[in-house]
Amino acid sequence: MTNDPKGPPLGPETLAVRAGQHRTAEAEQSEPIFATSSFVYESAAQAAARFSGEEPGNIYSRFTNPTVRTFQERLAAMEGGERCVATASGMSAILATGLGLLSQGDHIVAGRQLFGSTVGLFANHFSRFGITTTFVDATDPDAWAAATTPATKLFFLETPSNPLLEIADIAAIAEVAHAHGAWLAVDNCLCTPALQRPLELGADIVIHSATKYIDGQGRALGGAVVGSEAEMGAVYNFLRSAGPTMSPFNAWIFLKGLETLSLRMRAHSAAAGELAAWLEGQPGIARVHYPGLAAHPGHDLAARQQSAPGGLLAFELEGGRAAAWAFIDALEIASITANLGDAKTTVTHPATTTHSRMTPEQREEAGITEGLVRIAVGLETVADLRADLQRGLEAATGVAP
Repeated sequence: MTNDPKGPPLGPETLAVRAGQHRTAEAEQSEPIFATSSFVYESAAQAAARFSGEEPGNIYSRFTNPTVRTFQERLAAMEGGERCVATASGMSAILATGLGLLSQGDHIVAGRQLFGSTVGLFANHFSRFGITTTFVDATDPDAWAAATTPATKLFFLETPSNPLLEIADIAAIAEVAHAHGAWLAVDNCLCTPALQRPLELGADIVIHSATKYIDGQGRALGGAVVGSEAEMGAVYNFLRSAGPTMSPFNAWIFLKGLETLSLRMRAHSAAAGELAAWLEGQPGIARVHYPGLAAHPGHDLAARQQSAPGGLLAFELEGGRAAAWAFIDALEIASITANLGDAKTTVTHPATTTHSRMTPEQREEAGITEGLVRIAVGLETVADLRADLQRGLEAATGVAP
């Protein structure tokens, strides 16, 4: 089931539950897991036609599997894209986008406010293949324009950014990208299509780490790329040969995650907003980063291009690393782990975990301080989480409530 162009558009929650399902002769209600590595052909001629592309159908589960296809069709419908290509992880989605669309000598302009591994992929690995990257302030459209060259083919943006929740203007940056003949890819991991639809704002490509909020329970690794048929065909061709593709079992987990995505994202946002507002007034905290707060520099823009601020927040403790580690170690409910998007609240120290492979200069430029703590707010009772954060603050500052 997808949107019928002749009828009224289906709502996002309907698409999240129904899109992409093709029932088999067994008439199942829940999508089946096609746990098979290969598929059987009726004849040698049919096998040849499948491999040549003359006849559509399943070939090999590395690049054609019915469960994965259902996930791809559902996520594409939710993002409003023509096609989705599922991958083994969020990082492999970025890798496939770059190596599927770009060639030696091409240039990327990327926001410097990126996940640490993304910075490393662009700066340390793509460069080995002759694909260069210039990093700019993602929140300044003029900086994107100034960094372009005749070789620029791709703009890469993460908004909200991880972990500082900086908000970039997707529509404005898309206009700059298209004026220079480049694609705009947006990492939509922190919002998901439940809260933000970059394609509607002018982006050409949407990147996902399905490991995060799409799964929602920290169970499986996966990624996805969504866009037009032409660009996704190139990404698919890379995946078909290179192999970092999604497993059928993981695709089934993500399908179940999509069914409750809107409900969970609203709950994550509500809880994070309540905790962020509370943290603003606590001793020992220099700054709270959360776009739902009026003091956040991207607050108005986030309200325009997102339907809710999201479930991630960060704050800076005045005591640097020592205070940050004391805070984290004193928590009893939140799990110390670098993953996010889980039903369980997680906490991490970005400078020594998610962004530790960046150089000190890169971290400083990106605003990743030693006192920064990132919290991905889960689905626990908010009063319990607030009490847990209070324990952490007392340990970090020595100040009791």
